[in-house]
Amino acid sequence: MNPLRPVILAASASPRMKRIVTGTPVTAEIVRRFVAGAGRDELIPVVRELLASRRLISVDFLGENTTDRAQADATLAEYLSLINDLAAMNGFRDATARTEVSVKLSALGQALPADGPAIATENLRILCTKAAQVGVWVTVDAEDHTSTEATLTTVREVRAEFPWLGAVLQAYLHRTEADCRELSGSRIRLCKGAYREPHTVAYQRSAEVTDSYLRCLEILMGGDGYPMVATHDPVLIRAAEQLAAETGRGPDRFECQMLYGIRDPEQLRLAAAGNAVRVYVPYGSQWYGYLTRRLAERPANLTFFLRALVSKS
Repeated sequence: MNPLRPVILAASASPRMKRIVTGTPVTAEIVRRFVAGAGRDELIPVVRELLASRRLISVDFLGENTTDRAQADATLAEYLSLINDLAAMNGFRDATARTEVSVKLSALGQALPADGPAIATENLRILCTKAAQVGVWVTVDAEDHTSTEATLTTVREVRAEFPWLGAVLQAYLHRTEADCRELSGSRIRLCKGAYREPHTVAYQRSAEVTDSYLRCLEILMGGDGYPMVATHDPVLIRAAEQLAAETGRGPDRFECQMLYGIRDPEQLRLAAAGNAVRVYVPYGSQWYGYLTRRLAERPANLTFFLRALVSKS
């Protein structure tokens, strides 16, 4: 792994570092390299532009680790309003919904005392009900490994009513290969993983994570579900294209996913070639945790941010 990764991920969990970074007069355009805006008024023009470029979108309202019921209810209300806004721009590319929302169960109340998992499950069911009415997809985001089992338990329960519900699996976790086998008939977003995890549950070396991703990808491509290949790694993108050809998957039976603000020319190239390409678009004021994880993934992102910080401060 890049030696800066554990340092940056440690900073993502540091309240002191958060106060320093968020308190610095960094101009909006710096953060907006990776975040579409603070509210839906800024988000919607970004979404329209992406859809006009033949790309698909998955929108994440930033926020996690909610410990207050009122905040969980507010997050649910924001997602319901977001789905309404996306519905006006929705449609299908073959059998693939053009618009999707991504949601963390911790943002819906999973960590609330006593009945948190039940609250998050019910809130997710409400979201899916609304999304199904207007043809918008929903995918449940992954968080750190301590929440993985609870998250997948909720996904299994809600999928009984909404079988199209997507889930995210992280290839760096030791358990993910087995999870892919169990869920290979579902809509699964496979990513490398973005949290700081101990060696007891996660691969630590980049080559090990890549190898795990390839094993997991082969399982998903060989299954009956809908693989969502979330990576910027050219090696893994080529592997996905090859596996799709070998398993007879057309562009309506899998998709590539990339983050907003990263490798935009490659996104456009893949879309122009007829591939389904979905862009993960975050918005909201709670951008610090998301941004630091993106910086940890690619040192080039950190260089960009620091240069901008120095020049604009």
